[in-house]
Amino acid sequence: MSFSVPKKLQTEINRTIKKYPEKRSASLMLLHAVQEEFGYVSNEAIEWIADKLELQPINVYELVTFYPMFRQAPAGKHVLKVCRTLSCALGGAKTLHGHLCNKLGLDRNAHGLQTSKDGQFSVEYVECLASCGTAPVMMCDDDFFEGVSLEKADEILEANQ
Repeated sequence: MSFSVPKKLQTEINRTIKKYPEKRSASLMLLHAVQEEFGYVSNEAIEWIADKLELQPINVYELVTFYPMFRQAPAGKHVLKVCRTLSCALGGAKTLHGHLCNKLGLDRNAHGLQTSKDGQFSVEYVECLASCGTAPVMMCDDDFFEGVSLEKADEILEANQ
């Protein structure tokens, strides 16, 4: 396997595993650590984590594909997450998502993470961002925005160029 983890991360991962009574309980924490280090969780990383936790790769793969916060492909420098659940859908999330896609040269009808050609932005729909009363809501990296108009979306893009 050609996947390798930096020594500092390896130390952190070993400490994390020891905190749990069963190794498999550390699965999510290891996935978060690997994604933070590499920007996404590759198939090689899934196999490495499975080996580290004495699991089958499918046991880790099912977590990566179930939880929307994990990516299996590299993302842009900034990740824009648009809530698509009912309140946001009724509040204009589809229009917001389409506007962002149009501005960035992406397919407004595609599913999953899309990244602009320059690698600056990735856009994706996500499930509830827990602010139903202020729809539509979105995130840019770790920053949260409520009641996002198309003008506000343009400001967010400009601020992160």
